[in-house]
Amino acid sequence: MRPSALHVEERDEVLVLTLSNPARRNALDDEQVARLDAALASAPGRARAVLLQGEAGAFCSGYDLNLLSAPSADRLPDDALMVCLERLEALPLPSVALVRGAAFGAGFDLAAACDFRVGGEDALFSMPPARLGIVYSPAGLTRAARLVGVARAKNLFLTGRRLDAREALAWGLLDECLPGDEADARALELCQTLAAQAPLAVAGMKEAFRLLTRPALSEEEVSRLREVRARAFASEDAREGRAAFLEKRPPRFRGQ
Repeated sequence: MRPSALHVEERDEVLVLTLSNPARRNALDDEQVARLDAALASAPGRARAVLLQGEAGAFCSGYDLNLLSAPSADRLPDDALMVCLERLEALPLPSVALVRGAAFGAGFDLAAACDFRVGGEDALFSMPPARLGIVYSPAGLTRAARLVGVARAKNLFLTGRRLDAREALAWGLLDECLPGDEADARALELCQTLAAQAPLAVAGMKEAFRLLTRPALSEEEVSRLREVRARAFASEDAREGRAAFLEKRPPRFRGQ
């Protein structure tokens, strides 16, 4: 099994980032997150738009649960991922996710952190934290709620349901949905259109939108939610959820 990788390509003024971990449908691991974060950090000096995609018929199946560590006193297992997604969201360059196949968990959130999402007819979204016994990041909940509304975000996160491309388009999770290679061409075309706009204007409006839509949580509320998440990550239910997922069986939760 070859290790995960991130392919970086420049097409004119578009930086194309391709997740590569086909054996696990492009699941993320710590090294992959670090590579992606580094590529995003250098993106503003290299391009005027970013296209994010997955290899071999999948966008990203989430975080590799085989590698998900237990929380420590000052670190949650997804801290590095959330920093990377916040960098993507705050990027002064416009970003487009090309979603072909699975966009589950962290993959869902990765697509949501982009400015636009173009999907193939095979796109499939799911947020499984409730089936894994964990509490998802407030930043990720906010990203989803901004796109589909709070009620629908609750539906996705609390049931773990799968949303196909047609439903994702109707809900506002996808901006466009096209068959086959048309989605690939359209995503690149959109990036090229975005790259042709005035960079300072695009960066300024992106920052304004981000400030206008950021959650207003107090330090006490942020701390409280972090405690809630740490307790869930360390729970017996979380261990059972991961085991059941990897063993492809229904979980047996005990509320402990």
